[in-house]
Amino acid sequence: MTATLDTYRQATFISTDSHVTEPIELYEERVDRRFRDRVPRIITNDGWRTLVCEGLDPRKLMTADEREVAIVGGTDPAERFRDQERDGVSAEVIFPTFALQACFASDDPELQLALCRAYNDWAAETFGNEPRLLAVGLVPMLDIDAAIREATRLAEGGCRALFLPARVPTRPYNDAEYDRFWAAAQELGLPLTFHSGTGYEPRLVRGPGGAVINYLMGAQLDGPMVLLSLAAGGALDRFPGLRVVTVETGASWLGWIMTQADAIYEDHIMYARPKLSMKPSELLRRQAHATFMFDPVAINNRHITGIETIMWGNDYPHPEGTWPSSQDVAAKQFADVPDDEVRAIVGGTAARVFGFALA
Repeated sequence: MTATLDTYRQATFISTDSHVTEPIELYEERVDRRFRDRVPRIITNDGWRTLVCEGLDPRKLMTADEREVAIVGGTDPAERFRDQERDGVSAEVIFPTFALQACFASDDPELQLALCRAYNDWAAETFGNEPRLLAVGLVPMLDIDAAIREATRLAEGGCRALFLPARVPTRPYNDAEYDRFWAAAQELGLPLTFHSGTGYEPRLVRGPGGAVINYLMGAQLDGPMVLLSLAAGGALDRFPGLRVVTVETGASWLGWIMTQADAIYEDHIMYARPKLSMKPSELLRRQAHATFMFDPVAINNRHITGIETIMWGNDYPHPEGTWPSSQDVAAKQFADVPDDEVRAIVGGTAARVFGFALA
């Protein structure tokens, strides 16, 4: 039975990609005094509100008399519930806004850790008592032992998901040095999320077309790089309890990398290292997920990828997301999809991965 209007009314929508616009002041207020002159900050430069942080080029936000976005992604849970209920959303996985890049940009592991801890403590205080609001915990990866300690601290504090940068310039994720972190994460039992455009300067191309090129060839291709590094690199095979999620990467590419990785692995089996116990696509289907907002190609490819690999999010409150029109967008992209598959994609799988209770 294909989806009808009643499907969307009855389905539990869980956004696996939402954001809060955290107060920029929290970093200066919460980090150790020795880092306070290096924290992210917003200044006014030539009439523009500009985000300045170590390791990134200054980022223009809006002119000084404009808001950054129409809806700022509030810190008040009651306001968020009202905004999301307007969109038909029952629960959400919350990522930061400024910290997406600012907390992972510096090449100083101590500064990264200080910034991440400041955000993590603030997010736990702000959202920790609301079961429908899951604020991810930021884990910097320049110092693997420190990453294990922070992940453990977060888990002991009740955090239900970890957020790692999509790229670590000094060490790709297929490096065996990460095995002790994967082992710790598997024992903690928390899903690992990798939000697009994090861990590096995301404005790779300047000039005409830069906005489109950077979003597709930079941020969205973070998804294939992370998942292939973990699957073909053997981490998913060695640690079958790991659950990994790429966020705001779309999922159109998922069917492509699953089919091609299998073919390339088999064609080059004499040279492929490590030897895997199953095909790369089978590892991905067992342990990996990609989130999308509007991606009819990914939905069309679900017979290749499996519906369990794709999860929906509205990217609230960012303007490229589907809020507050997610129900209309869902009706378009799920028009010919069976009811049970719609329910899995928009909320069922997310509930299982992130530990939400479905109504």
